[in-house]
Amino acid sequence: MIKSYWNKGGKQKGITIFVILLLLVLLFFFRDDYQPVLLFIRKYIFVILVSALILFFGLRKFRKSANVGSRLGILALLIIFFGLLYVVGWHYKMYDYMKTYNVFNSLNKVEINELPLTRNERIQPLRNVFSMANESVGETKDVSLPHLVRVDGQNKWTMAIQPSEKYVMQQINDNTEEVFAVSSTTPFPRFSNENRIPVTFSIGESLKFSRNTYNAVVQRFNPWMLFNYEPSDTFYMKNDDDKWVEVVSLIKWKGFFFPYPSFGGVMIIDSGEHDMNDYLERITIGKGTFVSPDEIKNHPFLMKQNTLSEKVSQLEAESLKFLGGFSDPLPWNMETAVKIPMMPKDQNQQPYVTDFDFSGSNSNAYSGLYHWFGLEPVGNERTSLSYSVFVPADGTDKLYYYDHATKKQGYAGVSAMPLKVKESRKEYDWNASTPVEFRPYIKNIAGRKRMFFLGTISSISSTDAQQFDGSATPDLVLIDSEYRDVIWIDVKHPSTWDEEVYNQLNEAWRASEGIGYYFKEQPKDEDILEREMDSLMTIPKVEDNTTEVIDKLQRQIDSLKAVNGL
Repeated sequence: MIKSYWNKGGKQKGITIFVILLLLVLLFFFRDDYQPVLLFIRKYIFVILVSALILFFGLRKFRKSANVGSRLGILALLIIFFGLLYVVGWHYKMYDYMKTYNVFNSLNKVEINELPLTRNERIQPLRNVFSMANESVGETKDVSLPHLVRVDGQNKWTMAIQPSEKYVMQQINDNTEEVFAVSSTTPFPRFSNENRIPVTFSIGESLKFSRNTYNAVVQRFNPWMLFNYEPSDTFYMKNDDDKWVEVVSLIKWKGFFFPYPSFGGVMIIDSGEHDMNDYLERITIGKGTFVSPDEIKNHPFLMKQNTLSEKVSQLEAESLKFLGGFSDPLPWNMETAVKIPMMPKDQNQQPYVTDFDFSGSNSNAYSGLYHWFGLEPVGNERTSLSYSVFVPADGTDKLYYYDHATKKQGYAGVSAMPLKVKESRKEYDWNASTPVEFRPYIKNIAGRKRMFFLGTISSISSTDAQQFDGSATPDLVLIDSEYRDVIWIDVKHPSTWDEEVYNQLNEAWRASEGIGYYFKEQPKDEDILEREMDSLMTIPKVEDNTTEVIDKLQRQIDSLKAVNGL
């Protein structure tokens, strides 16, 4: 059709050339708009090709067949095939099953035999920080979702103060001009003064058109990356020159049969004003400096940092359900299958970004930020802790896991914690408050490593389930995952937490494990008396057979006298 139109004359040739050039321009300048379509094709390329081949040969056979019965049979077979494809692939999620299995096979899995210690415990959960940040900005501003990152050697929640999505003109004209950076280890996060850093970004998560972070990063992709990469979480941190930058985590899709996501590096966007040069760069080649996973070692500020997309780490942790074999997670097996437990009431879901110290764990894992998962059996009624999973937050190609189930430790999992906390304080109004975000707390207490879960009591709005009240002095609890006891701790004095735990549980540990005395604790009088009684009871009884021995010796003497005629 195009050839016949071309041959009609010069005018038609000009129109054809103009239309082709226009399409090329549109394809170039609007690639961020149609890139999701390219990604969809990439993610389902195998299924699309199989379906297209079946449909092509089926319809060709249908057209060649003159018999009505044959045509109806072919149509019925096509309907059955695509029906089964939908039911098995999407309804029963076999496509996701195969995708997760590919993730499992691609993982560099390392089993560790000793849990790492936690350090720099964060007090406030993510939703509390988000609520308190929103309380500190004006009507025309929004706060981006907080992320835990390392800034100046400290773990901090960072988030951008950006134009509100309610006001379109601000999204078009304004910049992101401030960033919150508040300490994660204090119960009193301050959203003012030195924690409110003035820095200008012409690219932002809430901005419109080419100034939107997603659009600017996609525009930066080359044609190959358009099919294989997608932007994910956005982080705010300092680079090696001590300047604030916007770091966008990238997801790379790998494989042909059932493609799966992996860490694809990051795109670094520098701070700066919005001007004409910036505009021309954005609409032509996008914004950002691409850093592949292999090049991260050349950027120290990205090492041991939190730059991994949670979508990737969640799928990696979930793939451990195949540790028992390909068929183990199927409905008729599930002997060792595990899941990531879902927390209720729109809480922050796993992973919980946590600072771990691996220095004494007999592994080559670095000490720093990790995505932590507590995997549990797939059944809703089973809440034991099966695996602790540690995914390096900087995208390092390794996954560390600790097998609680095989060691038969019998630890309680994350999903069991809320009810235990509520049971410990029945006087609370648990309709207005709820325990949230039980992150791991692993310390050397009373002679060995012990695993607890650190939870925060948050108030929830009755009108908005996502509105958490971030109190400056929240109630904190530690739950011993082995003994299931709940310890309410003083949020203002973290240095006393281990001793508070010991004071509450030392007698139970002493009775069960036979531990000694710690934290300069002196044995009580009744303890000393009981210990002495135990010692006396352990002295072996000596049988008193002195009389029998004397009689035996006397008989021997009498026998000797009789022999000698005495």
